[in-house]
Amino acid sequence: MTDHRVRMQDREIFTAEHQEIRKTVRRFAESLAPHAEAWDEEGIFPREVFTQAGELGLLGIGHDPAYGGLGLDWWYTVCYAEELVRTNNAGLNMALMVQSDMATPIINEIGSDEVKRNFLEPAIKGEMIAALGVSEPGGGSDVAAIRTTARRDGDDYVINGQKLWITNGTRADFITLAVRTGDDGFGGISLLVFPTDVAGFSVGKSLKKVGNKSSDTAELFFDDCRVPVRYRLGEENMGFYHIMTNFQGERLIAAVGAVAGMELAVRRAIEYGNERKAFGRPVTKFQVWKHKLVDHLTAIEAARRLTYYAVDKFVKQPKNAVREITMAKLFAGDLMQRVMYDCMQMYGGFGYTTEYAISRAWTDARLITIGGGTSEIMKEILTKIEGL
Repeated sequence: MTDHRVRMQDREIFTAEHQEIRKTVRRFAESLAPHAEAWDEEGIFPREVFTQAGELGLLGIGHDPAYGGLGLDWWYTVCYAEELVRTNNAGLNMALMVQSDMATPIINEIGSDEVKRNFLEPAIKGEMIAALGVSEPGGGSDVAAIRTTARRDGDDYVINGQKLWITNGTRADFITLAVRTGDDGFGGISLLVFPTDVAGFSVGKSLKKVGNKSSDTAELFFDDCRVPVRYRLGEENMGFYHIMTNFQGERLIAAVGAVAGMELAVRRAIEYGNERKAFGRPVTKFQVWKHKLVDHLTAIEAARRLTYYAVDKFVKQPKNAVREITMAKLFAGDLMQRVMYDCMQMYGGFGYTTEYAISRAWTDARLITIGGGTSEIMKEILTKIEGL
């Protein structure tokens, strides 16, 4: 459900049960919205927000009920992502989604019962904070370039290396960590669950960012850290394939959130433009703005249909939806830059202040063309798929 109406074509997708999740997330998001500016200024939000989300079941929507999850289909995750934008705080949203849809799905899918009991279950409750440790100084989108090593020593792995751009990194209780256990290239990567209370682990610093300021983004160091082999996820040297699968969910939820965020911004800009006057009439009565706004609403609807198509294929054929998911993230991410620019312009000078949420939405939007694979990487993936 968006700000203005339930679309007729969406009634076949979303059931009454889906709408109940929407209402829950909307109430939760709107209760946090008044704190958005303060938490951005502080560069972090209270840990209790994870616990609150966990109590509502939002951190395990698609996860196994045996470990506290709701076991629901991905359309419920769509509802979650679409309504969470109402926090007016993309950094907070990013942190929660890393927990629910980036760091834990792999554990839910291939983790052992011990790992699920020790890490997944408390993460779903919000009692433990999770991070995903893939990116490194020399390789963000290029997963095959990972250099952090995990050397087998008896029943342990000894880990050495560095990670960068890690959301939740300064306060994570565990990290779903990509490490090199074999030869160079994609064939030598494994995944481990890494508890952050291990000796030799340290947080270098929390990085200051242009947007998404309330999510802590860290530089991490591993110096002879020992982790039990039984904390490995799946087979040794097969981690690359699991990371690529996980990327699909990450990119898809980014596209869903982008579409919802764009529409919310446009609807709010229209409301503001109806009140703001220039030369004796509301700004929205000028043809230039009327045409821009309907152009954006048309493009947003196209982005939504492409994204929903990708979701439908992901639900039915998760391994065969890469093309559609990649297109959805690319299209929504690039569109978001234009939409947020014009929405901010509608507010005039006030849009350039932090008094209105649009200023944060504008800076926060920049990340979608970078995180989870840059727009350039999305295009490279598509050129390969299309045989170009």
